[in-house]
Amino acid sequence: MVDKLISPLIFGEVLFDHFPDGSAVLGGAPFNVAWHLHAFGLQPVMITRIGDDTLGKKVQSAMQGWGMDSSGVQVDLDHPTGTVEVKFNDGEPEYDIVDGVAFDYIDAEHLPKLDGQWLLYHGSLALRHVVSAHALTKLKEMCASARMVDINLRSPWWKREDIISQVQGAEWVKLNEEELAEIYPQQAAIVERISQLSEVISRTIVLTGGENGATSISATDGRTCSVVPELTSQVIDTVGAGDAFCSVFLAGQLLEWPLELTMQRAQAFASAVVGIRGATSQDKNFYRQFIEQWGIKD
Repeated sequence: MVDKLISPLIFGEVLFDHFPDGSAVLGGAPFNVAWHLHAFGLQPVMITRIGDDTLGKKVQSAMQGWGMDSSGVQVDLDHPTGTVEVKFNDGEPEYDIVDGVAFDYIDAEHLPKLDGQWLLYHGSLALRHVVSAHALTKLKEMCASARMVDINLRSPWWKREDIISQVQGAEWVKLNEEELAEIYPQQAAIVERISQLSEVISRTIVLTGGENGATSISATDGRTCSVVPELTSQVIDTVGAGDAFCSVFLAGQLLEWPLELTMQRAQAFASAVVGIRGATSQDKNFYRQFIEQWGIKD
């Protein structure tokens, strides 16, 4: 387990998901993870970049209202806040991600000063442009004590060689079976794909499968731990389910929960999130039930 004193450091995109019904929901995988972690009392620092525009001000207002640390939020005078058009195909979300937005230009020269030890979480989308990729490289050099990579392959914004480079040396990597197959298409069997990925990381692969649950695989000895979702009364949408799972998996590392318990709690929280619109909730009671069940101290 990581040191108890390590805090979560979240790097990557913040954006607005625009839904077919005309609603716009604040999100982005790293932002969703940071939002959840803050709700659980783990005080993440979110490093991202927003535009000097109406949507950017909404991001700042939401973070302030939720009590989040905004010291890592940069304001871009030239590029707009990120947006995504969300469509649904047989209940599964599809994303049209606008290019050339603020989170593509996270500036390495304007990163916050960070003391202490950090568990760094980042995805792959915000690294599609060299500017933000350079900022992450500098951040890793500065302060990352442990690292989790959350793979989100969004065409056309990824290259296989870049993904393999990004996960190199990470303690934990989360992805789904389809993404694993896209990264290692030359391997026919899933066990071979897992073996290939295990060679470049140091601790655990978390393989998510939607309604089929999730499995953690040890990169050192191949031991597995699988969980399946409990029945939910209603699925509103599946946007952010993986982010919800990731946030609680990270919480488990920070709070030193046993792996099996961490996986169970991550799956329970992900199952709850599909019952709300979008990836996060502004209702503190939504989180309070888990805080009380899990014995998280305020």
